[in-house]
Amino acid sequence: MSELYKLSAKAIDGSMRSMQDCKGRVLLIVNVASGCGFTPQYAGLEALWRKYGERGLTVMGFPCNQFGGQEPGSEAAIGEFCSLTYDVTFPMFAKVDVNGENTHPIFAFLKKGAPGVLGTEGIKWNFTKFLVDREGRVVARHASATKPEDMAADIERLL
Repeated sequence: MSELYKLSAKAIDGSMRSMQDCKGRVLLIVNVASGCGFTPQYAGLEALWRKYGERGLTVMGFPCNQFGGQEPGSEAAIGEFCSLTYDVTFPMFAKVDVNGENTHPIFAFLKKGAPGVLGTEGIKWNFTKFLVDREGRVVARHASATKPEDMAADIERLL
């Protein structure tokens, strides 16, 4: 069993979510922020979720305030922004750290499974995207500039 399925995270509503619940699904896990130049990617992430969700894709948004302080709000404010501005319906989680000594275990797992340029594990900015196959293996890491729609072929191969 993948180590990923032993982890859990707090959902944006405060409830705990086990990654075990995602076993057998393709995952697109993204560190997001409401005040970033890449924030409009929420629309593309939601489009992927709506197009492929029934076929086995789960998009997961993890707000992070580590890059330029671009996610300073509370979970309630983040949830409201995502819902009202981008009609986000994919699972959103409580704010996490993706780098440093307080890195959330899910992101530690993702970074180890798909290091960045020159093997560095650190996430460089908001909207870094990780694709995980149905067995819980990290299969790809995409930079912030990669548009969600540009990942459709990779997602379809995994589905």
